[in-house]
Parts: sequence; structure tokens; C-alpha cells
Amino acid sequence: MKQKNKRKIIILLLSILLLTGCTTTLKTEDKKVVKNPETGQSLTKNILCKPTNKNVEKLYEKNGVDLAAIPKCDEFNVTSGGYEGLWTTFFVKPLAFIILFINKYIGQAGLSLILTSLALRLALYPVTLKTAMQSELIKKAQPELNRLEKKYKDKNDQESIMKKSQEMTMIYKKYNINPFSSCLYSFIQLPLFIAFLEAINRVPALFEGKFLGLQLGTTPSVGLFNNGEFIYIILIALVGITTYLSFNLNKTTAQTENDPMKNMTNIMTGMVLVMGLFMSSALNIYWITTNLFTIIQNLIVKRSKEVQ
Repeated sequence: MKQKNKRKIIILLLSILLLTGCTTTLKTEDKKVVKNPETGQSLTKNILCKPTNKNVEKLYEKNGVDLAAIPKCDEFNVTSGGYEGLWTTFFVKPLAFIILFINKYIGQAGLSLILTSLALRLALYPVTLKTAMQSELIKKAQPELNRLEKKYKDKNDQESIMKKSQEMTMIYKKYNINPFSSCLYSFIQLPLFIAFLEAINRVPALFEGKFLGLQLGTTPSVGLFNNGEFIYIILIALVGITTYLSFNLNKTTAQTENDPMKNMTNIMTGMVLVMGLFMSSALNIYWITTNLFTIIQNLIVKRSKEVQ
């Protein structure tokens, strides 16, 4: 049964990924990527609204993009451009509209991105709260799971494997642990992450904006190595720290003493750090915001469990 569930999860995640990848890069006639000379950022061809920077606008017109058919960012709505496929129409456009709607009133794209991230996490709080609760239940069950691991250490015969699985299931039932609870969180987190990536890449008001000295559309690798702006080191450091803490506080799979998955948090944090170097600053800000929300949420749950 578990194997079937895993297959279903993989198929669903692959389906989500196949529906994405809508962003296309603006290129010249000789297939060279067009970059913003001020920021070093590669420009997106299929933008959802017009650039706000006149120099960038000229680059688009020079490379065959009809800006007359595209609305201004402050006039963009979810129906702009008509139906553009399931993913763009029902995920990317609504998210872009929310960010731009908030930005219209506060006039700060970076802050608008943060507020949108927090609003979505609050809306999904009941789901993420269950994940946090599972993490605490797993910690309570950990001593028994460790004893189980010692009991069946070096026993690899079929009968022992079956008994171990049965006893582990009993421990899960005793503590009301659902080993697949983290899957629901993944289903939500992954499409949201990709939708934010799409919205940021396709909305000039976002990727042309600045926040706390960061160019939102520029990746830390470009900002640091090409432009020599060391503020991007702080951004990547925050990505690493918040990711590590979030992963540690949000563990929803039990780890026994000899579990090789113990180092997975370090490996995943390292992978996110590398990815962060090549993601736009705006997307890194979204990632930090969601991590901080998760950290605070889990600390509150942990505190409430200690009081009980």
C-alpha cells in the first residue's frame, strides 16, 4: 500500500512539473539571450504586463515583442491576455494579480511579495499546522522507534522485516502518527514555489523593483560576482539559516539512531543554498519569508505541547 501511495505522489509531482515551465527567455535573432544591461538579468519574453523601465521597454520592442498588446502592470488583472493554459490561467495569473494589487497601494514590490507570501501561509495554516503537530508526535515516539531499530539490527530476513514493519505501524497508531502527512505539505509547497517563480519572472514591476538594496530580478550569483554587491551574501546566508532551522523543526518522518537519513537536512540545506545562488532575489525573499513563518509556527506548537 505504501509503495502505491509513493507512486501516486511521484506521478502527481511530475504532473505538476509538466504543467509548468511556461517562462521563455527573450533572445535576439541569432539566439543570444537578451540581458538588462543595468542588472545583468536575463529578460523574460512572455511577460504578463509592460516593463516600467524605458530602456528595458526598448529592448523588448527591438527583439520583436508587441508591447501594445500587453497591459500596464498597474492595470493587470486575472483575465488579461485571455486563457493561456491551465497553469498560467489558474495559478500564475491570480498570484501575479494579488502581488500587483498590494503593490499598487503600498508602492513596494518586495514588501508586496512578502505580504502575499504571509497571506497565503495564513490561509494554509490549518494544513501546515497538522504537519507541525506530526513533527512533535514523532519526537515523542522517537525512544520507542530507536528501541525497535536496535531490536531488529542486523536482522534482514523476510520474517524480521515484516515484524519490524508491523511493530512500527503499531507505534505510529499509538501516537496517531501519519507517515504520509508531509506529502500534503509538499503538494502545496511545490506548486506555490513554482507559481511564485513564474509570477516574478513574468511581471516586470517585480523583477525591475528593488528591496533593501536588492535588485529583485537579479540572482545573487550575478549581483555578487558580476556587480560586486556583497549584500547578496546576506541574502544567501538568510536562505541557508532559515532553511536549516525550518527543515529541523518540520521533520515529519521518524529518524532512528542508525537512520542514514539523519544527514538529509544538511544535504537539502546545501542544495537549497546552491539553488538560491541562481534564483532571483525576489524568489529568495519568498523562500525566507515562508521559512520564517514555518519556524515561528513550529516553535508555537512546540511551546503549546510543553505547556500541556
